[in-house]
Amino acid sequence: MFERVLVANRGEIAVRVIRALHELGVEAVAVYSTADRDALHVRMADRAVHIGPPPAAASYLRIPSLIAAAATTGCQAIHPGYGFLAENTAFVAACADNDLVFVGPPADVMATMGDKIAAKRAMRAADVPTVPGTEGATTVEAARAAAEEIGFPVLLKASAGGGGKGMRVVRAAEDLEDAFSTAASEADAAFGDPTMYVEKALVPARHVEIQVLCDHHGNVLTLGERECSIQRRHQKLVEESPSAALDDNAREAMEAAAERACRAVGYRNAGTFEFLLGADGSFYFIELNARLQVEHPVTELCTGIDLVREQLRVAAGEELDVTGRAPRRGHAIEIRLNAEDPEHDFRPSPGLVSRFATAQGPGVRVDTYVESGTVIPPYYDSLIAKLVVWDTDRAAAIARAERALRETIVDGVPTTRDLALEVLASEPFRSGDYSPSTLETLRVAA
Repeated sequence: MFERVLVANRGEIAVRVIRALHELGVEAVAVYSTADRDALHVRMADRAVHIGPPPAAASYLRIPSLIAAAATTGCQAIHPGYGFLAENTAFVAACADNDLVFVGPPADVMATMGDKIAAKRAMRAADVPTVPGTEGATTVEAARAAAEEIGFPVLLKASAGGGGKGMRVVRAAEDLEDAFSTAASEADAAFGDPTMYVEKALVPARHVEIQVLCDHHGNVLTLGERECSIQRRHQKLVEESPSAALDDNAREAMEAAAERACRAVGYRNAGTFEFLLGADGSFYFIELNARLQVEHPVTELCTGIDLVREQLRVAAGEELDVTGRAPRRGHAIEIRLNAEDPEHDFRPSPGLVSRFATAQGPGVRVDTYVESGTVIPPYYDSLIAKLVVWDTDRAAAIARAERALRETIVDGVPTTRDLALEVLASEPFRSGDYSPSTLETLRVAA
């Protein structure tokens, strides 16, 4: 195992990784921008290095600054968390060039799977179902021809995209050209790559993902699914496991597909295969997140496996203790608490959190970097905490999640807490019959 690891992130994920490092007896080195000088992850770390001013482009996204921070503090590895540079092949290569172990997949695998067009080709070669659509980089003319062939609605997607950026649903031919131009411009601004492709928009369809762990000895472990269909603007708000939409046969089919894919591309470390699940039970690969996911605690509570510890063990060359299908039990639900105003189109709400009190009790976990007096800066993601609950079955888990949300206090900034309570109390969620359009429907009805 490593002796010292740099955590190339901030917020709740930096806190999460630092805790795992300390449990393994490994020193943690934090990095911080000027805006995060007094942040919890900085105070928890054994050492901390200032890497620049508040904007992410001048601090958390500056590869030379991160590599220098790791080198000058004698780190052997870098854990990227998620977001920022977690799926950046240049960062992975820079780690290798400086004899630093990147806690994640190799650069070549990340490059293939990070390019959604190349990823779809690789999945088809591994006999993993993919959504009908274009085969490669697509012009607006080719997008129109493809849409006419597969039928509207279609989804325009950025090849280098993620988090809903560079993505547009097009329901009619006359809307395609404007949507294509807007999505390509958004993708270029967000990722430096305007390349687009087209997929059939499956409506209704659910968003279900499979967590995997792979080591350097050829072992693959699948850890079940997470249902992530409660979303706004293609970003998840509530996740749960297991999915109410899957039976044992469907679950095994999806996990087997993920395992085939891992072996086909030579995947290493933690990753998540995302699928669309049709109403008829058919499923289609949409992307691989070649990193830890925000919603990883859902899987941890159902399997008892610490994914961050396993990431570090795999990166250090150790072998997985369990392979095949991970045992699992009970039901887990995660609610993302964002500093956003749902009443004003989820507008980000930076500012001073005057009071923060988290829920406690059996089966409740809170991952956060926020304390009473924390200032939420305007420069980064709006996620401030993840409330995760576990119980023996879905009904009990929902009741526990509602109790825990009511006990959670966040004063000073608007948050998505009350919206989450609305979702949990809604008939679609309680019945388990929901989709990515459910939240929008609930908001219109309200």
